[in-house]
Amino acid sequence: MDLIESLAVKNEQKILLVVLDGLGGLPRNGKTELESASTPNLDALAAKSGLGLLTPVDVGITPGSGPGHMALFGYDPVRCFVGRGVMEVLGVGLHPGPDDLCTRGNFATLGPDGAVSDRRAGRIATELCVELCERLQAAIPTIEDVKVLVRPGMGHRFVVVFQGPGLGDGLTDSDPQHNGLKPLAVEASGPIAEKSARVANGFIERAAEVLKDQDRANFVLLRGLALPPPIPSMCERYKLTPACVAAYPMYRGLAKLVGMDVLETGQTWQSEVQTVREHQSEYDFFFLHFKETDKAGEDGKFEAKQALIEQFDKEILPQLLALNFDVLCITGDHSAGDSGRAFVAPGADASELRVRPAPTGSRRVRGGRVRARQPRAHAFGEADAVVAGERAQAE
Repeated sequence: MDLIESLAVKNEQKILLVVLDGLGGLPRNGKTELESASTPNLDALAAKSGLGLLTPVDVGITPGSGPGHMALFGYDPVRCFVGRGVMEVLGVGLHPGPDDLCTRGNFATLGPDGAVSDRRAGRIATELCVELCERLQAAIPTIEDVKVLVRPGMGHRFVVVFQGPGLGDGLTDSDPQHNGLKPLAVEASGPIAEKSARVANGFIERAAEVLKDQDRANFVLLRGLALPPPIPSMCERYKLTPACVAAYPMYRGLAKLVGMDVLETGQTWQSEVQTVREHQSEYDFFFLHFKETDKAGEDGKFEAKQALIEQFDKEILPQLLALNFDVLCITGDHSAGDSGRAFVAPGADASELRVRPAPTGSRRVRGGRVRARQPRAHAFGEADAVVAGERAQAE
């Protein structure tokens, strides 16, 4: 038991954590999408909330969604590293064992020159993804003495679970991360993972043969190959009864990994809010996730991301405030800007953190030092600038 677990006390407070994925961004004409957006409701909320900037991992480290969310859930993302494959596999409803190798896959487009021309295969429809996964499963049931499970995700995403003796993690991705580059071979970091690398590369080779008749989704890229790590639940760590409301499989999987009940919900923001409303009396912590801001940022669609932030402010935030949670926290997990994820200077991935006091007032969240929603000014708010690494050291 660490310090946090020893200090946590069960109480009756209800918490709503709202994550606008990829909320941070790169400035255009001096302002990011968040700074450019017209958000009168967030502006009003800022004046009576505790504000700050949260660096999810540490200064100068650009996090993905996995480490970013682990930090938001109160776990050190370095010590509690979770491979993206594990999160995706849990998110689609599979239950991997401790020795099962999990990976996330992308259907991709491989050009005649052997380079990847589209890492997302034009964001194919989920229906085609399901069809292609069924073809892969039928054609590749095993590799060596390892059982292969292929399951569809959403759009161009799918997952694979390798089950068999002698599998280890410590593997590189096959995704080159940029279009125009050739796919990489999966490599092992040590002898314990050599069989895993061989099996993963064998799957990629056989998948390419199965998909060769496809115009766009004619190749696969594997990312986040890993075994499930042992992680204490949020109930154990914080004495909470937590629930997750998220449409995308990876975030559902990550929530499941830390012991949240994953609630069934629809694909729209309104349906997610309705799910929280229907189950509010059953849990004392809700994680509410909105993915669309990240997708717009990754695709370099500045105006679309700005419009989504304005939609959240106008349509969603009033409904969340009406639920009267004791604590309402609104933040992001990382930056996603004009060139996809913002691999830029230290501090660029600091996410806006806003904590609203209880409706009847709070002795712990005063608000007032920052009087409007100015994200870069939030470092001077009551929560100041919080770095996950500093928090971990304090633990």
